[in-house]
Parts: sequence; C-alpha cells; structure tokens
Amino acid sequence: MAKINVESEVTGTVWKVEMTVGTELSAGDTIMILESMKMEIPVEAPEAGRIVQVTVTPEESVEEGQVLCVIET
Repeated sequence: MAKINVESEVTGTVWKVEMTVGTELSAGDTIMILESMKMEIPVEAPEAGRIVQVTVTPEESVEEGQVLCVIET
C-alpha cells in the first residue's frame, strides 16, 4: 500500500479537522479546512484511502508545503 502526504497549499491556520485517523475516504472528500486571509480553504483527499496520520490540530499555524496528514491507499 502506498502512503500519500497531503500538504498545505497555503500559509494559514487549521480552522477545522473533519476526518480522523482510521477514516475511510474517497478522492475529493474534505479532510480539513484551513483559514488564510479570512478565506476558508478546504483540503481535499487526492485519492481514495484511509487516514493513517493527522499531523496538525485546530488553531495550529501551518506553512505552505507542510504535511497535514498521511493517507494510505
């Protein structure tokens, strides 16, 4: 099974984490929502799989390119 790192596309703050470790998801499902410059930016699953690690928590600041979670396909 392959592991995919889901990275932040923006610098911002984790507003809400919608999926937890063990959650089965489909491509396009919203994993979490980031806030940047007063805009809500959904972080979507690039492929179907299962979340094996979430590396951030709500209200945590994140940088562009930072790994937010890991999906196993």
